[in-house]
Amino acid sequence: MRFLILISAFFASVCGYAQNHYLFIGTYTNKGDSKGIYVYRFNTSTGNAEPVSTIMSDNPSYLAIAPGGRLLYAANEAGGSNGGVSAFSFDKATGQLQFLNKQPGGGNGPCYVSVDAHMKYVLLANYGGGSLSVLPLHEDGSVGPLSQFIQHTGQGGTADKPEKPHVHSATFSPDNKYVYVADLGLDKISIYDFNGSLPQPLSPASPDSSSKLQPGNGPRHMSFHPTRPFVYLIEEKGGFVDAYRYKKSQLTPIQRISSHPQGYSGVIGSADIHVSPDGKFLYASNRGDANSIAVYTINQADGLLKLQGIDSVLGKTPRNFVIDPTSHFLLAANQNSDNVVIFKIDQTTGLLTPTGKELQIPSPVCLKIMP
Repeated sequence: MRFLILISAFFASVCGYAQNHYLFIGTYTNKGDSKGIYVYRFNTSTGNAEPVSTIMSDNPSYLAIAPGGRLLYAANEAGGSNGGVSAFSFDKATGQLQFLNKQPGGGNGPCYVSVDAHMKYVLLANYGGGSLSVLPLHEDGSVGPLSQFIQHTGQGGTADKPEKPHVHSATFSPDNKYVYVADLGLDKISIYDFNGSLPQPLSPASPDSSSKLQPGNGPRHMSFHPTRPFVYLIEEKGGFVDAYRYKKSQLTPIQRISSHPQGYSGVIGSADIHVSPDGKFLYASNRGDANSIAVYTINQADGLLKLQGIDSVLGKTPRNFVIDPTSHFLLAANQNSDNVVIFKIDQTTGLLTPTGKELQIPSPVCLKIMP
């Protein structure tokens, strides 16, 4: 009997450990009382989040977890030459981040950071300067000096509201061979070949496979389906989701669908987009006057979306959100109401139900969960 009790206790502890994941929250430190990056322990069984640690960082407005979960990178969003990327090591046992180093990115207003699957490089999307920065990674995870800089040129937007380049994201393809760069100002997705063994790893995909959007729609973020050849884009200004089938570097448009209710006439400012880890649903957040998340089912055969509903985020300005690895919870970071709201995901419809749980965080703008 005592043996059975010990075995039961062991498996209970293992299962409890498996249900706990680390949640990282990036913030704006120049718009309130935030100190930098907040670390929580999130339980995927209960939806509870408990504070673990905090580390100071200057405007860590976007975060990237490196494969293996022992390194974290933050885009330090600042103007002029003050922007850059910071590297941190992470101790999974204690939940503590340790600062490694910071490197300037060479571009104005970095707002997005991504790391390649083999941890050779980090990429910075510089919104203010309309450029893309490439920095190598050392063996210890620290960031080396800028090795490649790509400046976008030209004009986008509409005749009455012209725009200069604004690079908003740089997303690696699932096979790590390509990088998809959304330029909000140029209304364009630029696609680059990626070769991590080269000192300058990015080169324009050949043949030219860039994709132009309708003028003034403002492409922002992208999300790949975990198992199917589909990728989805959120338009910040248009308020639409664009669905594509991809093959190597080629994008084939298959659908454009609104993230707002029919007849919506308020201010549009769509922000983030994610496919659920189980691949069943797509979610897109809307700022402006909407303060909502649109929920879609994904047809697994053709990638087409069907709008299930639009749920309130119970806050203001959902700049970013994250779905936990089990696809049971969605957490929305509401920048202008200083809260992170935790929702339960209906496993049949994908719709969101408030759990009544939320975190009070100053100016939360990026959420990442370590699986």
